[in-house]
Amino acid sequence: MKTGTTRREFLSSTAALGAGLALGLHAGVDLRGDDEKKGKPLFKISVTEYSVHRMLAKKELDNLDYAAFAKKTFGVDAVEYWNSPFFKQGSDESYLEDMRKRADDAGVKGTCILVDGEGHLGDPDEAARKKAVDNHVRWITAARILGCYAIRVNAHSKGTDAEQAKLCAESLERLSEASGENGISILVENHGGLSSNGEWLSGVMKKVNKGNVGTLPDFGNFGNYDRYKGTYELMPFAKLVSAKSHEFDEQGNETKTDYRRMMKIVVDAGYRGYVGIEYEGSKLPEVEGVLATKKLLEKVRDELAKST
Repeated sequence: MKTGTTRREFLSSTAALGAGLALGLHAGVDLRGDDEKKGKPLFKISVTEYSVHRMLAKKELDNLDYAAFAKKTFGVDAVEYWNSPFFKQGSDESYLEDMRKRADDAGVKGTCILVDGEGHLGDPDEAARKKAVDNHVRWITAARILGCYAIRVNAHSKGTDAEQAKLCAESLERLSEASGENGISILVENHGGLSSNGEWLSGVMKKVNKGNVGTLPDFGNFGNYDRYKGTYELMPFAKLVSAKSHEFDEQGNETKTDYRRMMKIVVDAGYRGYVGIEYEGSKLPEVEGVLATKKLLEKVRDELAKST
C-alpha cells in the first residue's frame, strides 16, 4: 500500500477534515471555538484502566474501585474501562450496576470500554467473524449500563488490504446496527496489523460511513507508520483519543512522542473531547507514570491555549 503523501493528497485530506468538522462528526465533543469562548480547557483528560493493569493483576486494585481510585489519585472526572478485569462479569447487570453506582458516587463518568479477547472482527472465516460480532454486542449493553458513549474494538484480519477492509467494514456495519437505540459508538483503535496504517483505517471509516462508527487514535500504536501522519488521518473520525506514554526525559517530555506536535494535530482537528492517558512504561511505577503524563498534557494544553 502506498504510504507517501503528495501535496495534492495532503490538500485533499485537509479539505476532507474541514468538511468533517462542518458536519459535526465528533460525537460527544464540543467543536472549535465554543470552549475557548466559555473559558473551558481545549480538551479534557481521562485515564484508561489499562494504565494500571499491573496493579489490577497483582490484586492491589479491584476493578470495582477503579473509578473512585482514578478520581482520588489522578484528579480526573472520567475514565476508560478495560474489559479484561471484568471479562466474566460483562453480562452481569448487577455487577455492572454496582460499577456504575460506585463511579457515580465518586463523581466519575465512563467514556468507553476497551474491548479485547472477543474474536477478530475481520476474520476471513464467516462463522468466526459472525461469532466475533455477537461476542462484542454484550459490551454495547455494558457500555450503556456504565454510562459510556462508546466501545473500542480492534480491526484484525487476514488477506489483501482490500479484502481486510471489506471484512472489517462488514462487521463494523453489523455492530453499528446492533447498537441501535443504545446510542453507543463503535470506535476502532490503531492497534496492530493494517489498523496501524492511518490511510487504510481512514479508508475503512469512509467505507462504513456510519455516524456511530469512528476511530480512537492512539499515539503509540502506529508501528513503523508515521504516528503524526496517522493521527492526522484518523482525527476526522475520532470520538476519543489515547495519549500513549512510556518514558520521560528530565524536562518531563515523553521520549517517543512529541506531545506538542501531536496535540496540535488533535486540537487543530477541532477535537475538544477526552484525551485518555494510557501509560505503558516500566521505568516509572504506574501511578507516577500516569501523573507524569497528566502533567505533560496539562502543560501542553496551556501552551496551545495561548497560541490558539
